[in-house]
Amino acid sequence: MTKVVVVTGYDVLAEVYEWLISDARLPPAEFAASFDDVLNLLPSNAHVLDCSCGTGQLAVGLAGRGMQVVATDASEAMVRRTAELSEEFGASVRAVRANWEELPDHFQDNTFDMVFCVGNSLHHATGATGRGAALESMSRLLRPGGRLVLTSRTWELVRARGSRLEISDRLVRRNGRDAVVVYRWEIAPHWEEEHHIEIAIAQVDATGLILVRSELLSCWPYRYEELEVELHRVGLQTELSTFDLEAENYMVVASKV
Repeated sequence: MTKVVVVTGYDVLAEVYEWLISDARLPPAEFAASFDDVLNLLPSNAHVLDCSCGTGQLAVGLAGRGMQVVATDASEAMVRRTAELSEEFGASVRAVRANWEELPDHFQDNTFDMVFCVGNSLHHATGATGRGAALESMSRLLRPGGRLVLTSRTWELVRARGSRLEISDRLVRRNGRDAVVVYRWEIAPHWEEEHHIEIAIAQVDATGLILVRSELLSCWPYRYEELEVELHRVGLQTELSTFDLEAENYMVVASKV
């Protein structure tokens, strides 16, 4: 028996989001350790913002290192789960519901030593205008010399593969339950058009019942060269980039000039 739940916001997918996090990054300390190269640039008590924080693994991991951490997300459910994870680990994390454009309403300019925007989240900003507004908000909150750490899918590679269905070839176990993760890509003809990703997590419970939670997400892809221009436009200068046309993802570290 299969039950299908289709939703359009992260508030439902948040309940099963850990199936989308790799085994290596699921423990908060390990998630934070994956950014050791940039974290080594900070003092232990640095002020750090994790925007688009998801379920809070990175934020909690950073707090465990003694940093003063704020975590934000547009999804109320994600913020709640971040707060729950913080309590579980005894971490001091301030969790706030806010999208990118709302960040300056919650925090003063020049507040943070580092801002994280990871987990391939920036493509949810609506086109070049929305992406520019998001980057502007994050830049405003950085202190002079502070750094934005951003990870992204390599959209040049994603678009080259076209519309498709990707079904995981293994079961993922979380909290004693197994699930299969499915991605369905709808690739629009042109870069500037709205694309879609549907993410489905098919859980198998102890009775054999399959529960499918599905989320259809809008996204607006961008070329790496466009991102570089947009970063510069909001006063950020690239210090490090791992961009590779043949790699699935990349990271950019940009400092506020």
